[in-house]
Amino acid sequence: MLSANHYERRRFWTLIIIVSISGFSQGMLLPVISVIFETDGVSSTLNGLNATGLYIGTLLISPFIEQPLRRFGYKPIIIVGGAIVFLSLLMFPFWENIMFWFILRLLIGIGDHCLHFSTQTWLTTSAPEGNLGKSMSIYGLSFGVGFAAGPLMLNLVGISETLPFVVSSILCLIAWSFVFFIRNEKPEALKGDNVEANGLSRYKMSFKYAWVAFLPSFVYGVLETSLNALFPVYALRMDFKDSMISMILAAFSIGAIITQIPIGIIGDKIGRRKVILIGIFSGAVLFALGSQLEHSQVWVLCIFLVSGMFLGSLFSLGITYMADLTPKELLPTGNLLCGIFFSLGSLTGPFIGGLYLELVDSISFLLFIAIMLFLIYLIILLFGKLTLPKSTPSAE
Repeated sequence: MLSANHYERRRFWTLIIIVSISGFSQGMLLPVISVIFETDGVSSTLNGLNATGLYIGTLLISPFIEQPLRRFGYKPIIIVGGAIVFLSLLMFPFWENIMFWFILRLLIGIGDHCLHFSTQTWLTTSAPEGNLGKSMSIYGLSFGVGFAAGPLMLNLVGISETLPFVVSSILCLIAWSFVFFIRNEKPEALKGDNVEANGLSRYKMSFKYAWVAFLPSFVYGVLETSLNALFPVYALRMDFKDSMISMILAAFSIGAIITQIPIGIIGDKIGRRKVILIGIFSGAVLFALGSQLEHSQVWVLCIFLVSGMFLGSLFSLGITYMADLTPKELLPTGNLLCGIFFSLGSLTGPFIGGLYLELVDSISFLLFIAIMLFLIYLIILLFGKLTLPKSTPSAE
């Protein structure tokens, strides 16, 4: 028994390490490439569209990843995804070209989705009963720590534009190697009517059970790309210093780190829906306030820190809320849909946000974020209770 418990802990922390390094690479890519392109005179619209490569890659691989996971298990998917990520990162310094970097971002999106889909599903299916929120909050915390460290690589751009890519590639390779020390497992087999269901039917069933749980993933996707890919462009136009931009972006992730585990535990106790509503509404109010205080770089940093405390757990909350609402044999499909909605949000953020920066000069970019958050809050508040959850207190 002790041996089994020891192995389960080792497996858990191996998956956590892999996720943290994946977060680091994503947190590095968005602001570093945005600043390089802005310095080179690339338009904000093209800059934002280039950032979508990561999430287009996620969407491209999504229809094809569930069946290999069910057939071969979690470990082979993690191995393939990790290899794609660190090799693609290593290729960035070879040719600074917009289209080439877009293709590399697309490949990293494919690899990252393999990593996240496998680790999320593995964790949600193996978490102890009643501890799902805590386990997934640690998952979110590890991603947040990595993501918070990523923007700090902006400081290396002044030394060499190739250095952030090389450092990130090496760290991904080291973390990826740990997966070879854990045993492969497969998700729970489909049961009943789900056995004969094709992929589209499983998507429909999962969506019917848990559509409201996919919205936090969508919101987090919009936030991640809007803040990390486009806020640096907006901040440079507001004459913010490069070092201050990296600190502001890191502040959001640090805020998420501070509250990630407490919010996960609170969600286990009072229900995920209540926590999600409070977080999104508070974030909308904070960013609206920030739009009135953006003349001060210090105040903006404080707004990002506090808003990160409320919004930084949305992705892990969405996954655990989905797990509350979805039958266990459909968890791989539910996790896949969480990733798809995250990618849709991540595509929406740079596209709409880039157009906003291009066309709107007189209204704060932070107000754009606040309005988006408030609209999602209203959808969950007014229509979210129409979903019929499984009988668990965490789902209420």
